[in-house]
Parts: sequence; C-alpha cells; structure tokens
Amino acid sequence: MKSKSEKSTTDQRVTLVTTILAAIILLALLVWGGKILWLRLKYTYTNDAQVSQYINPVIARVGGYVVDVHYKDHEAVKRGDTLLIIDNKEYKYEAAQASASIRKEEAEINVLSSQKQILQEEHESLLKSISASEANVKKQQLEYDRYKYLYNEKSATAQQLEEVEAKLEVYKSELATLNHKLEASAERVQDVDVQKRVIGAERNRLTAAAGRKHLDVGYTIIRAPYDGFMGKRTIEAGQMVNAGEVLGFIVNTETPVWVTANFKETQLRYLAVGDTVEVVADAYPDEIFQGKIISISPATGASFSLLPPDNSTGNFVKIVQRVPVRIELAHTVAVHKLRSGMNVNVSVPKQ
Repeated sequence: MKSKSEKSTTDQRVTLVTTILAAIILLALLVWGGKILWLRLKYTYTNDAQVSQYINPVIARVGGYVVDVHYKDHEAVKRGDTLLIIDNKEYKYEAAQASASIRKEEAEINVLSSQKQILQEEHESLLKSISASEANVKKQQLEYDRYKYLYNEKSATAQQLEEVEAKLEVYKSELATLNHKLEASAERVQDVDVQKRVIGAERNRLTAAAGRKHLDVGYTIIRAPYDGFMGKRTIEAGQMVNAGEVLGFIVNTETPVWVTANFKETQLRYLAVGDTVEVVADAYPDEIFQGKIISISPATGASFSLLPPDNSTGNFVKIVQRVPVRIELAHTVAVHKLRSGMNVNVSVPKQ
C-alpha cells in the first residue's frame, strides 16, 4: 500500500503532465488559429476549385472496318501520331473511279480540240475558196459588162451575152454556196467551243468529287490532332464504325492547364483580372503552383444552370452565390502533374 504522501506526489505529477499537455495543445491551437486568421486576412481563399483541361473526342470522319489500333489506355501521344486505321480499299476504288472519269473528260476535250483544229483548217480553206470565187465573179462581171456593151453596139449576139450571163450566175451561186458553208463552218467551231465548256465544267465537277474521294482515303487514318494523353481505349480492331462516331477521348496538353475556382460573391471585391494566384492541389499539398486570373464569369454558376432558381416563387432562401473564376497555371510545370478534375485550394493575395 502506498502511503498518503506517495499518492499526493503521483497526483501532482499527473496534474503537471496534464497541464503541460493541455498548454501545448492550447498553444498549437492558438498558433494554428492565428495562422488561419492571418491567412484569411491576407488572402482570399476557396477550396471549391478544380483543375480543368480541354478533353476532346476523337471522331471518325468516315465509316468502315477498323483494321488496327495504335494506342493504349492513358498513353501519351504526339501531334500527327496514328491512332486508328480504317480499311481504305473501298475508298481507294472510289477515288480511282473518280480519277478515271476525269481522264475520260480530258480525253473528250482533246478530241474536241482536234475537231476544232480540223474545222478551223476547213474554215481557212473556205476563205481561200471564197477569195478565188470572188475573183471569178469579178472577172465574169467585167466580161458580162463588156459583152453587154458589144451587144448594145450590135457587135455581139444575144446568145453570146446569154452564155456570159449564165456563167456569171453560176459563179455567183458558187460564191453564195461557199459563203453559206463558211457560216456553217463558223457555227460548228462555236459548237465545239460550247461542248468544250460543258465538258470542262463536268471535268471540274468530277475533279472536286475526286478530291473529296481522296480526302476520304486520308480520313481512314485517324491521327492525333495535338500533343496529349489518350483516355480509356474503347475501340478494337475488327469493329465497324460509322462516320461521326466517337472513338475515344484525348486530353490536350498543348494548351495551358487552368483552374475553375468558384468564389463567393462576397469575395469578388478582392479579385481582379491579372491578379497572381497561389494554387495548392490536394494531391501535392507541399507544392505551390503559380497562376493568374484570366477571366471572371459574367454571371453566377446558378444562372448558367439548366434550371436556374426563380426567387419570385415565394420560396426564397438567401444563399451566398458563387462565381466561377478562370485561373491559368504555368504550363510547363502544371501540365505534367495536375490532371483534369483534381481538387485544389486557391489563395489570392488581397491588395
């Protein structure tokens, strides 16, 4: 049995230890509370913030049979890397057919060009024949005028005059026929030009169609549009895909990472575009990421919701609204550590 003095000594020691522990805890709480108070006085703070990045779908521009997939889940890819390959045999055949149609139209244009050249040569030959015929008519006209004079002077017979006149009429008829042929020749040349324009327009249409077919051939190889990380792989070789179908998702790492921080409306007076921001991610509590406010939303988050609240219904309860603020982070550091959707804490120094 302990004596009464020993029990008193033990109680005193327990009381001392308890007092010291309580004092240490109280001091720690005071330091922690003072630090939090100092931070709240110096910084505008929110923990309602998430990391954001551009996450875009990889879409098939043509349909077909998937023959190969070149990426794995969450794999890093570079701009232009091949992601998927769709069987392109049908598209190649269609492109070859369109190209053959173009060559056919070009051959027809060449044939018409040859016809036009022949018609132009015939036209020039007719011009020469008309010149000769005009000379014959002119010569025969002079002969007729001479015989008519001699006939009037009783130096030539009526038969001679009639023969000269008949020959003149023959020459005139031949000249009229040649002129008619010349007009027809000119019209045939014009017809060839019209046909060439029609075929040329058709060739241009087929050229555009062939270009579209060749584009489809290129679309059968689906490439990464930019540097980034692929999401979960949901497509496999052997599947049939349709044009416009989503084949996967890619996270863009070429653009800066940003944080969407939802500040209370009562904190907006401390914020301005261009302010420096300190961001601490829950995943890296000992590392501070520097950022800058890029924009402040023109309305509260509730205003942009699918069913915004209607305070005129009589059920009004005043709730502090939050306003989204976009904060852009340093690209080189944040892009390799932070992931879209991560929770972060944001502190903005008060001015």
